[in-house]
Amino acid sequence: MASLWGGRFEKDMDELVKKYNASIFFDQRMYNEDIDGSIAHVTMLGKQGIVTEAERDQIIAGLEGIRKDISDGSIVFTVEDEDIHMGIESRLIARIGDVGKKLHTARSRNDQCQVDGRLYLKKEIREILNSLCCLESVILEKAEKYADQITVGFTHLQHAQPITIGFVFMAYFQMFKRDIQRLMDTLERMDCNPLGSCALAGTTMPIDRHLTSQLLGFAAPCENAMDGVSDRDYSLEFLSDASISMMHLSRWAEEFAWWNSSEFSYIAIDDSFCTGSSIMPQKKNPDMAELIRGKVGRVYGDLMQLLTVMKGTPLAYNKDFQEDKESLFDAIDTWKATIDIFAKMLDKTEFRMDRIEQQLSRGFLNATDIAEHFAKQGIPFREAHAIVGRMVKACENKNCDFRDLTEEDLQSIDSRVTKESLGDISIKACVDARMSFGGTAPAEVRRQIAVGKAWLDSLACQ
Repeated sequence: MASLWGGRFEKDMDELVKKYNASIFFDQRMYNEDIDGSIAHVTMLGKQGIVTEAERDQIIAGLEGIRKDISDGSIVFTVEDEDIHMGIESRLIARIGDVGKKLHTARSRNDQCQVDGRLYLKKEIREILNSLCCLESVILEKAEKYADQITVGFTHLQHAQPITIGFVFMAYFQMFKRDIQRLMDTLERMDCNPLGSCALAGTTMPIDRHLTSQLLGFAAPCENAMDGVSDRDYSLEFLSDASISMMHLSRWAEEFAWWNSSEFSYIAIDDSFCTGSSIMPQKKNPDMAELIRGKVGRVYGDLMQLLTVMKGTPLAYNKDFQEDKESLFDAIDTWKATIDIFAKMLDKTEFRMDRIEQQLSRGFLNATDIAEHFAKQGIPFREAHAIVGRMVKACENKNCDFRDLTEEDLQSIDSRVTKESLGDISIKACVDARMSFGGTAPAEVRRQIAVGKAWLDSLACQ
């Protein structure tokens, strides 16, 4: 099959080069966007008198026929097609004749592939936003369910302070909220139309780029034609968004893995998200959590791949840019699947409160609360901190808890400390008292949940 760009060439491409050069096997997934861009383009050409209305209608009918045939599997692309743009245009010309050759007036593959990429990514971003919103809904439901349930809060993987499980869920809610906001920002910044930029310098033809922008749902045309064809910031920004969000998913997946371990046994993950061992019949492995944790490296790699491709490319278009799609598609598929699987796993995971309660007496979780209690009584906090530190040491020496220290023990630590001055140091009292804005007290967690619900309800993706 003769190439549509081969007029000045005396030889066909080497067969090995054809395979190396072709992108059809991965960019064919953008066939709908390519056809939508072509229909908008020829509609504009017709309005501007560059093609006749009859030619416009013939081209649009031909494109819609090709769309149907691709959709139902009648068209199978090969290496001879080179890319989705050539694959569709060559079939259009074969079907409707010379009229089809007018479609490419006042455009280049350089702006055409950018139109396809932006349209495709805009669609996928909206789907990912919906998935993130669904995840946030699950988080809010779980946070509400466990708003009063107390667990161990860790720093350095050491017992630190008592917190509610709902508080943990709302911490992750904030992470995914930022992921949603970043994606929405990316969507706004990328919402410009490169069609009509042509190869790099625009065109002498009397085109209307504002019309094609309107027809394709872009906010406006890209301001500079050279930037329009050479910009891949939107893909990089998306890959960065994906990497950050996958990191959030990986962090929680890591906690799932150790919450599920025999040493913790804090959670019961539904069987449908676990696997067994081929040799150890007793095993129930948290494989989905572990796989999610591993998938983040793949998306990081996608970001680094495209950053590396772009780092030394001069203006305007370079063939290197063909390498922008596979990493993008991979990150889209991986991120979207990971969000959906994690949301389902989260929904079907329950906390084992009996096992968690056994851990609440370990690690002096109420130590900070006692120090703050002393500070309220007028003891400078640094002195209160030191006093409680000595109390911890005394407990370790006696293998007991704060409650078990005698009046004599306390007086030997500091004359200002008595049994009465300790007040209520129960774990529940400590949690209930942490009512500072953003704190872990159940009432404050419920406020966070209410704010989260209101924000989520305000989003278009809901």
